[in-house]
Amino acid sequence: MACFLASVFLLILQSYAAPPEPVQAAVTLDTLADDLGVGVPANTSGDLPPPGTSKRAPHSIIIGVRKGGTRALLEMLDIHPEVAVAATEVHFFDWDENYAKGFDWYRDLMPYSYPQQITVEKTPGYFTSPLAPERIHAMNSSVKLLLILRDPAERVVSDYTQVYFNRLENHKPVQAIENLLVRNGALNTRYKAIQRSLYDLHMRNWLRHFPLEQIHIVDGDTLIHDPLPELQKVERFLNLPPRIVSSNFYFNQTKGFYCIRSDGRERCLHESKGRPHPAVNSTVLQQLRSYLREHNHNFYRLVKRTFDWQ
Repeated sequence: MACFLASVFLLILQSYAAPPEPVQAAVTLDTLADDLGVGVPANTSGDLPPPGTSKRAPHSIIIGVRKGGTRALLEMLDIHPEVAVAATEVHFFDWDENYAKGFDWYRDLMPYSYPQQITVEKTPGYFTSPLAPERIHAMNSSVKLLLILRDPAERVVSDYTQVYFNRLENHKPVQAIENLLVRNGALNTRYKAIQRSLYDLHMRNWLRHFPLEQIHIVDGDTLIHDPLPELQKVERFLNLPPRIVSSNFYFNQTKGFYCIRSDGRERCLHESKGRPHPAVNSTVLQQLRSYLREHNHNFYRLVKRTFDWQ
């Protein structure tokens, strides 16, 4: 009986000493960050980087263009085992407040990579930034630049579509695209979406600092419909061994574009990508295409190649 009572007494003590079982999973910094929509710096949880890795300045930068397919290009390059991609758009070279934080701050936002890997960062705003070319050149004059472009008129509509849905989600008023494209009966050439599609003006700025051979242009319209040939060109430009193959892609009938198959996983771009474009008044669209035509031809002369843009 004494032994029994002693056992009961010990069980009671253990129940008081042990912490209660949690009713739900503890809130970690990672889950809190997800809820707030902010990023968490690497190794916040105390995890050590893989042995033999380090954070390095990018060997290649996807400089743009906005709504040209930069996210698709980055995700597809991430298939390659010798590529390490930055998780977010850094906006170091185009935002003064970030550039003032210094190069160490920028490098710390890069992924850990092995010596045989190249680091790739993408920020679409670089292409249209007046300051980015000079700043990137000051960091590394031999960095390899990737520029993905699509039909500039289609890019304008895609740019509008992104802003339209963002404003809806934030309960802000929206306007029909025609009201932004046309002011007082004439094409509103000061509209930011149109300014971003004047590829020749922005390209001239880049060519003041980098030779054309250092800028590889990816055809964004081709990448959407047949990604492999464009990615093979990028592999050659970056001096990467050929590792990306046709089986890395499959066409998703529901989404209407190619998704990625890699390391036994399948993934598609975020649902915000590939949104349907609004129907644009045909007269207004023709005005836009006519205005862009001369800029397109100027761009062809600058880069010594043509594109199938209307």
